[in-house]
Amino acid sequence: MDIPANRHSLTKIIATLGPASANEAVVEALIRTGVSVFRINFSHGSFEDFEHMLQLVRRVADQCERSIGVMGDLSGPKVRIGKVIDGGVTLEAGQHVRFVKADRVTDETGPITFSTTCPQVLDEIRPNEPILLDDGAVRLRCVSQAGDGEETVVTAVVTVGGVITSSKGMNLPETSLTLPALTEYDRACLRFVVEKRFDFVSLSFVRHADDVRLIKEELRALGARPSPECIVEGAPSTFASYGAESFIPVISKIEKPQAIDALEEIVHETDVIMVARGDLGVEMDLAQVPVIQKRIITECNDQGKPVIVATQMLQSMIHSATATRAEVSDVANAILDGADAVMLSGETAVGKYPVEAVQTLRGVGLYTHEQRRDQAGSTWLPAKPRASKYRTAALACGVGAVLRELESPLVAIWSSHGGGASYLSQLRLPLPVVAFSADPAALRRMSIMYGIWPIHRTLPDRTSTFIRDIDALLLKQSWAKAGDPIVIVLGEPFGRPGLTNSLRIHYVGDRLDTTPLS
Repeated sequence: MDIPANRHSLTKIIATLGPASANEAVVEALIRTGVSVFRINFSHGSFEDFEHMLQLVRRVADQCERSIGVMGDLSGPKVRIGKVIDGGVTLEAGQHVRFVKADRVTDETGPITFSTTCPQVLDEIRPNEPILLDDGAVRLRCVSQAGDGEETVVTAVVTVGGVITSSKGMNLPETSLTLPALTEYDRACLRFVVEKRFDFVSLSFVRHADDVRLIKEELRALGARPSPECIVEGAPSTFASYGAESFIPVISKIEKPQAIDALEEIVHETDVIMVARGDLGVEMDLAQVPVIQKRIITECNDQGKPVIVATQMLQSMIHSATATRAEVSDVANAILDGADAVMLSGETAVGKYPVEAVQTLRGVGLYTHEQRRDQAGSTWLPAKPRASKYRTAALACGVGAVLRELESPLVAIWSSHGGGASYLSQLRLPLPVVAFSADPAALRRMSIMYGIWPIHRTLPDRTSTFIRDIDALLLKQSWAKAGDPIVIVLGEPFGRPGLTNSLRIHYVGDRLDTTPLS
């Protein structure tokens, strides 16, 4: 499908940087193709590598005149097998193996014995609990736990065999783990995120709302979260409405069964949710994952929180130039369910076709939203914030009512710190919302919001200047034509943060039509 360069998917695209994409030419191509946020995975590489990738994105984004977000993805307390001899060891069904706390290199002499990167988990594994290795490709079941302290030994029987090499993942879906939400390495990464001014930070293996509170406290201590007394009482808890320049939103990754049990509280406490289907599909029955994904998206939509769907969106495109029909259906269904963003991992980090993968996502997004175009007036506010009397949320609801009567190509808003833009994003309009701000950091935080196209502008001296600026941009980019009606949302006095109180209908090119709606 030939896609015009000036059309953008309302559902945002997140791309993971890696060897296949961490160069200027590919990053530029990804941005121009439709990537809004780049993910830097702290599980692979050094701080020098991470800073290089961050500065690469910042430099290319400036050249492209785009507001592009960067996410730092914390590794979390990932349990892995220790060192194994070159070539790995082969486990066969019915074989007994041991797990010990002492650091060792596993070989095939004597009883096969593994070490682990988190020795304390051996104290918590109980008989009959499953032990899954290599994303569940190799499966075992605990037979016994013996010994105390450093002498603890877990014996397990192999139920599904395979080859295990160094550092393979070790999942314990039925074990009640007490691992800390943040490791010391995570804390070092968090300091790095704040120092280098990343736009988002994601927390892996969230189990409880307390995990989210912990990272928020850590960020607050580093000066990257507002203190509780700065949050406006009665305001909905949208993630970009605090107005602090150094505010870093937290993305909570849902990939543990325990998180599903505490989902509503976790969504309430966090800023953004990621449906991390990789570990989720290992720790739970695969048949449950699609239903759980829909449940998570619905809860996020109800609470007005952005939600990302991730993992194996276009897995085949790591090696193939085209996606499978099942993958395309998966992407479209995530969009129809209400995802704010979809994320590529290996497809752009190590795949052979990173740009083609993003082109595929963009094409699916554009076509899917085109089919919803006739539903422009069918908008809704999130269920829980709807109870609030907060002014900007009510005004955003009014936009939906006005659009029922107009054939408008877009909505425009001046959103100083992103709060107003976040409310419009929650409406899930099948139209783009062009959000203007003079704050580059706020614009990058908007990069993850459904339907929001962030544009940097210096603060105009008056409303009429802003409207003329909108006209010039829309005509230059061919986003609208002369005479098109557009809805403009702003505050008067103009440009005052937190004061979004005016909704106007303006016809492109008609500078006289600036009367506020009553």
